[in-house]
Amino acid sequence: MSAWFDMGGHGLYVWSSYGLFVLVMLWDLLVPWLRRRRLLRTLALKIRREAARKSV
Repeated sequence: MSAWFDMGGHGLYVWSSYGLFVLVMLWDLLVPWLRRRRLLRTLALKIRREAARKSV
């Protein structure tokens, strides 16, 4: 099992590459989701402000 992790002396490079890949994929998924969530909150706030301003 440890030979599998060592990968013929290249384990550090291989596993760090896998780790970096996973981080980039998570970043690529999370950033648009967070931006969308922030945009929806901002739009909802603007709609509430406009509705409050029109009702006064």
